[in-house]
Amino acid sequence: MADLSIQGLCALLHLASPQLPVGGFSYSQGLEAAIEHGLVTDAGTARTWIADALAHGFARCEAPLWLLLRRAWSAGDEGVVREWNQWFIASRDSREARAETLQMGWSLHSLLRSVPWGGEAFAPRIAQLGALVDTPGLAYPTAFACACAAVDADEDHALLAYGFAWLENQVAAAIKAVPLGQVAGQSLLLALHPLLEQAVGEARRRASEAPPRLDTMLPQWSVLQARHEHQYSRLFRS
Repeated sequence: MADLSIQGLCALLHLASPQLPVGGFSYSQGLEAAIEHGLVTDAGTARTWIADALAHGFARCEAPLWLLLRRAWSAGDEGVVREWNQWFIASRDSREARAETLQMGWSLHSLLRSVPWGGEAFAPRIAQLGALVDTPGLAYPTAFACACAAVDADEDHALLAYGFAWLENQVAAAIKAVPLGQVAGQSLLLALHPLLEQAVGEARRRASEAPPRLDTMLPQWSVLQARHEHQYSRLFRS
């Protein structure tokens, strides 16, 4: 990884912060349905569920795709950005999963448009994001990658920040819904740190292949996402 400046670190901490008003806290990505069906019952099973989602979902699909988007934004290749943005939306195989990425993408675009993120030079990219919001919709990794490109954040550090935000949100959902205590939740998050580093390495390998190797085969996750749409009592939107 390249050296990280204080300014670059602040930008990534800002984007990865749970205070970023994009609504990530309201989604569990199927974890709540797994709890409802007795697959996640305590800290141990929560760790297994999140670790599997990280290794077999995030590392194989969303993370390498994020790298492809980040590189396309840096190269100014709007056609490639649009292609991978649409690919990611199509890969969300439940109504709630698609709604999640589109809502969060829209919210991040609205935020970037409202604050001086990236300075005046970022204005053309804001317009490009706006065009995606209209058709076919703006996926969250597309907007996040654009924000990182605007401040020229190193892609490895930026992907780590993106992944940590995803991981922290999953642990927060487990704390609320299992439920887990705060100390148990922090212990869980700490235990998953090494897996996040492995996920970033796996994503880099997959994004560098020709063609890029992206996998979306998570049938249990997909089924639970679909079942969550009809779950009677729930805290989360996915």
